[in-house]
Amino acid sequence: MPMTLDKSADLAGPGIGDYAELEQVLPGDYRSLLTPKETQQALFAAKNYIEEHLCKKLNLMMVTVPLIVDAESGVNDYLDRDGSRTPVQFHIANDYNQHPIDAQVVQAATKWKRMALRRFGMEPGEGLCTDMRAVRKDYFLDHDHSAYVDQWDWEKAVTAGQRNLDYLKATVRVIWQVLAGAEQHVQKLFPKLCDPRFPNLPEELTFLHAEEILDMYPDLPRKQRETAVLQKYPAIFIIGIGWNLKDGYPHEMRAADYDDWVTETGLDRHGLNGDILVWNPVTKRRHELSSMGIRVNKETLRKQLEITGQLDFLKYPYHQAIVNDEIPLSIGGGIGQSRTLMLLLRKAHLGEVSVTVWPKILKEMCAARNIHVLE
Repeated sequence: MPMTLDKSADLAGPGIGDYAELEQVLPGDYRSLLTPKETQQALFAAKNYIEEHLCKKLNLMMVTVPLIVDAESGVNDYLDRDGSRTPVQFHIANDYNQHPIDAQVVQAATKWKRMALRRFGMEPGEGLCTDMRAVRKDYFLDHDHSAYVDQWDWEKAVTAGQRNLDYLKATVRVIWQVLAGAEQHVQKLFPKLCDPRFPNLPEELTFLHAEEILDMYPDLPRKQRETAVLQKYPAIFIIGIGWNLKDGYPHEMRAADYDDWVTETGLDRHGLNGDILVWNPVTKRRHELSSMGIRVNKETLRKQLEITGQLDFLKYPYHQAIVNDEIPLSIGGGIGQSRTLMLLLRKAHLGEVSVTVWPKILKEMCAARNIHVLE
């Protein structure tokens, strides 16, 4: 099954696309519910709650995570298949260039985490969580995309018998309980966040396969399908991202060497992965919080690399470790920290909860709408 790209759909990249469009997206009547000082206090209260409860409920332990990796390791994630999102790379002239290193700034820690399960001796049922920082220099910077990325990147060892849709859903439900609990926690600390204009997260997520959403909205491109379905279900987990749907295109492009999107799950459906999306009542837009999945085993890794024309990746140590059964089978994902905090604290822009660089035009546009980004 060759992987194809729908030029009419918005699969090529995230974000708004241009600042004229962004100007229509940012709310014109915005007032932050919290002061800058309260925002920082609430931010760390929510962050600490999520880290503590993720570890407790999923049996994870916090571990350190790299900011830079060796380019030759194959551990970094390129986030695409056409070379359009490449990592920041630099040369370390170690020992007067006798033993140099070509280093890359991490774009995601997906592959590193799975290798780390072996390094830290994790058995099935045990896992790790990281306070990950990354740089994605090719993003278009808008209200919820930044060149600076922060995530709770987690990974958990599983058995072969747990590589199924039921186990995936059970894990997603636990994560959702943590996020909903964090919302309740910060609202107790900061009652101003209890605003009737902004309803709380529902108690439960709705699980939908990408094929189901396509059936519901066959004439809409991907992001518009997500926007439409979130009017009916304000919090969803979309299953099966990466495999070509019945229209011939994937719901969204997904790398071939971490999530398993090729495994059949019945009813002509594929994929043991997915995304958590919610409706953001402040921005009145779709809002992605997490991407996760059961990871490839040696059979599905080879199949997905073959489908995407990337069998040459098998030369890398990470891929060899999977093929040779040297690292655990696992499930894992990333939960966007700033994305989540932006939602829980009722913010209109990512820059209100994270410090990074923003274009002058964006800062001026935000300031005119009482949105004051950090820098």
